[in-house]
Amino acid sequence: MDKTGAADTLTGGRRRGRVRVRGERGGAPLPLLVPALIGLAFLVLPLVALLIRAPWRSMPDLLTSSEVWQALQLSLLCATAATAVSLVIGVPLAWLLARVQFPGRGLVRALVTLPLVLPPVVGGVALLMALGRNGVVGRWLDDWFGVTLPFTTAGVVVAEAFVAMPFLVISVEGTLRATDPRYEEAATTLGASRFTAFRRVTLPLIAPGIAAGAVLAWARALGEFGATITFAGNFPGRTQTMPLAVYLALQNDPEAAIALSLVLLAVSIAVLAGLRDRWMTAS
Repeated sequence: MDKTGAADTLTGGRRRGRVRVRGERGGAPLPLLVPALIGLAFLVLPLVALLIRAPWRSMPDLLTSSEVWQALQLSLLCATAATAVSLVIGVPLAWLLARVQFPGRGLVRALVTLPLVLPPVVGGVALLMALGRNGVVGRWLDDWFGVTLPFTTAGVVVAEAFVAMPFLVISVEGTLRATDPRYEEAATTLGASRFTAFRRVTLPLIAPGIAAGAVLAWARALGEFGATITFAGNFPGRTQTMPLAVYLALQNDPEAAIALSLVLLAVSIAVLAGLRDRWMTAS
């Protein structure tokens, strides 16, 4: 190939490179831009409307009223307790799915993630069938230990943990799969038991994944509605969490409903801000 051909080849390569870069960074075509903007407006407009219609002047009085404060306190307490329950039983479950080979592991993983797509009301009915006074397990809890979960604060924690724990399990399992298992193997070859290796080696390595999963589980528990109202009811001061209080206030006091909705919105934004390094990449 002569020098002119080589130059043409290089020039063509550069031109193709410029076209490719221009195609990536140039303006979006109209058939894609219009529905994209409509989709953005569809998602953002309700939130903007909530901010516009918010009773900012009366917000302090609304948020400090006894009913709202009870719902807020109960929501924070139950969401934190549900997250603690999810951590205690969810982290070992995630380790089992990520590290242990056993028959039917795919089915077990599907069952663990089922509450993510299961309608919350269906989850509440399932909890009633399992843990209600006449439930499969609930009748024995009532007869042997005198424990009744439905329509109690403990029932709120159970319902929230049921719908929130899959978020923790998925996050921790993904972190475990990304962690080199040879660190655990090295610890066991040095004389540590499997549990000691998990506690001293694995847990520090997957701590960021556990923290992210716990935050997601806490936020999901805080916003749970369907399973809670079905399994625990809506009793002020005992089972009425903030989402239930929003639903009730919307019928009698719309301004209080907006105020509570803004609190939940602020929590959601805080969760996204805390997880931005995990979910978002630089443009």
